[in-house]
Amino acid sequence: MLSIALRGMRTRWVTFVGSFLALALGVGIVATTGLALAATFDAPRHGPERFAAAPVVVRGEDRLRVRTPIGFRTQELTSPRPVPAELVTALAALGPTVEDRTFPVTVRGARLGGDGAGTADGARPGGGTAGHPWPVAAATPYRLATGRAPAAAGEVVVTAGSGSGVRTGDRITVTTGSGTAGRTVVGTVRPAGFETAVFFTAAEAARISPAVDAVVVHAEPAAVRAVVGREDRMAVLTGDDRRRADPDPDRDAEALVSVNALLGTAAGITVFVSVFVVASTFSFAVAQRRREFGLLRTAGATPGQVRRTAYAEAVVIGVLASAAGCRLGVLGAPRLASWMTGERIAPHWFVIGDQNWPLHAAFWTGVAVALAGAVAAARRAGRVGPVEALRESAVDSASMPLSRVLLGAAVLLTGAVLMGAGLLQDPGSLLKRKTYVTQPMLLIVGCALFAPVLVRPVTRFLAWLPARLPGATGMLARENASAGLRRTSAVAAPVLVTVALAASLMGTTATLDEARAAEARTQVTSDFVVTAGSEGAELPPEFVERARRIPGAVVSASRSTSVTVLEEGTALVTSEARAVDPADAAAVSELPVVAGSLAGLDDGSLVVNEEWMTTTVGERVGVWLADGRKVTLRVAAVLSTGTGNNGVYVTPRNAGGAAVDRIDVRVRAGEARSAVSARLAAAGRATGTEVATRAGWLAENHRRSSGNTRLGLLMILLIAVVYTGIALANTQVMATSDRVRDLAVLRLAGATKAQVLRLVGAEALVVVAVGAVLGGAVAALNLLGVRAALALLGVGSGVVVPWGAIGSVVAVSALLAVVFAVLPAALVLRVGPVGRAGARE
Repeated sequence: MLSIALRGMRTRWVTFVGSFLALALGVGIVATTGLALAATFDAPRHGPERFAAAPVVVRGEDRLRVRTPIGFRTQELTSPRPVPAELVTALAALGPTVEDRTFPVTVRGARLGGDGAGTADGARPGGGTAGHPWPVAAATPYRLATGRAPAAAGEVVVTAGSGSGVRTGDRITVTTGSGTAGRTVVGTVRPAGFETAVFFTAAEAARISPAVDAVVVHAEPAAVRAVVGREDRMAVLTGDDRRRADPDPDRDAEALVSVNALLGTAAGITVFVSVFVVASTFSFAVAQRRREFGLLRTAGATPGQVRRTAYAEAVVIGVLASAAGCRLGVLGAPRLASWMTGERIAPHWFVIGDQNWPLHAAFWTGVAVALAGAVAAARRAGRVGPVEALRESAVDSASMPLSRVLLGAAVLLTGAVLMGAGLLQDPGSLLKRKTYVTQPMLLIVGCALFAPVLVRPVTRFLAWLPARLPGATGMLARENASAGLRRTSAVAAPVLVTVALAASLMGTTATLDEARAAEARTQVTSDFVVTAGSEGAELPPEFVERARRIPGAVVSASRSTSVTVLEEGTALVTSEARAVDPADAAAVSELPVVAGSLAGLDDGSLVVNEEWMTTTVGERVGVWLADGRKVTLRVAAVLSTGTGNNGVYVTPRNAGGAAVDRIDVRVRAGEARSAVSARLAAAGRATGTEVATRAGWLAENHRRSSGNTRLGLLMILLIAVVYTGIALANTQVMATSDRVRDLAVLRLAGATKAQVLRLVGAEALVVVAVGAVLGGAVAALNLLGVRAALALLGVGSGVVVPWGAIGSVVAVSALLAVVFAVLPAALVLRVGPVGRAGARE
């Protein structure tokens, strides 16, 4: 059977070129993404960075550790407590100590950093600048490159690399929590790579930020632990543990989370589409070779031998294409990593490692995909009887075997059950990326399995009007597409996949963006919104006080914090929270309260959302605050879940020491908005704070998806479009080579070459339209599920249909289908119709 398979492949090489290219490309993409994915599993390990020269560091405990029935559980704390003054004094008795303070700084008049510091990969969350006292620099990698140490309140040492442009003696404007003032640069240090720093004198740093964040102790660790052991929620760091005191110590691992998700999704989509395309190609190839298999049966071949022939062809293609694809992966992975770092999707240090297992996985995945795609085709080939060699009918039957009906029904039922269960039990789960990426796949497979039943009525419906236009082109296009169901299904399948994925992914993303924006427009009722601009930063207290004193303005100051709860006695779950004054917050917002009242929020209570384990107003729940303190709070109100942005609310007393990072300002009724705006803008200019109107803040913070998300979606769609092109080219070339006699008969009947080519092009357009309609139906079902989930979550936003993306995909598919249908037909028509009509198949 292997020799027969090889001879058949050599004779009908055109039939298998498309399968080879599609599979090789699929394995190449899987190998490329697999090699890149393997590189995301382990972030580079760093030793202590900021306190590399410190023997012992004492700071607030940054990890919550709770004993549960199944062992200890840990969770990061967002606001570790400061070091108490009494402990600072006690530590000073053990040996020399240096107090460290870290506070946000905004610099105007100079660009600090350089040499890659302070970029998006920088150490501080949000890429901000940090202030420190100069004495602590001795325990860090910072050393003076130029100038001297600061000696007066108005002097600073700044981070300055080759591209910063700041020099010793320059005057810069520095904004800190104590206000804005001009400072003189008396020295510079080289960038350390993990933060951009500004150093002040010890006294000035203590005035700006009185709380002590850490203490460097030159003493025996055992003695330090003995002193610290009497204090609650304090940690003694030595050796590699000193890394916990670095700015954002987990930044490298966190930077790879989105890269991992993007590459995993791309690999999954690639495997799915490649199986789909290869299966479609093999199915059409078997349909074309029914007479050939019938002759084999007439010559004495058993059904098993015919099936093994089909499997042998699949193995040969799978091995050769997989080997070629692995080679493509080895060449493509470094280029993918370079592109991702250039587009800031991945951190600047991201490189491909020396792992080989992704190549093995890609190779055997390719072979498995080839075999999986050939399963149905081989079974169909085995059922071909000897009498098939005598059949001349070119009309495909629309009947489906029972096994295909059951499988298609099972797939569609599974998709419907999963969607229904999600809507009934957890509507928010349908809004997660893993769900809205995988959900369309079940519907696509189910629709494809029922293609023999769906294609003919859809084709006749779409071609109803063209068939009634003057001339025979429309009528012939409709009848040919309806008669050649397998050919139509094979061409429509990749279009169905691409349109369904484009509409589902882009549409769901756009719908969720619009839903979040609509939710924010409803909830934020203030006239102005002022934020600190970056995660971990704070608004200058001077600005907050000046804003509070503006006549005619209602000001609500809030803080970002977190609350941790032990769910089901085994899992620590941290929720983002905001600390607000309930009266002020009610004046500038309309929260979606479903039970209780925001007015009931006080220092002994909190507001939760419907996703919490406790949603009964008045019930008491034990929680850990952002600084690790455990308190028992009463549920004052419950908010609807919404799109997931309705978090927890507490009072400032339970904010865990967090500073104000946002204020909302509303103009009182009867007051002049222009006057409030002018005073607010003046306060912003005086303190270096940017003031935004409500509309401006909404436009800036609730735009369409981030650049990384868009690039990821476009990469996935590009994979699907490339596969569509390969499948269309292969199927159309195969179909044209099988219709030589049909085209010749048309020429003998009096049709000109131009008329025949127009007919072939019209058929291609009809088939693409069939795939687009079926793909659109799949996407519509998926988007309706998303809309239903939003409605159940209390979000009244509509569905956003990505007409631009859908139109582009359909246009590209139509162009490819027409080109690869017309070009082979034009080559065939170069030979006279009499010779073609008499040619043997």
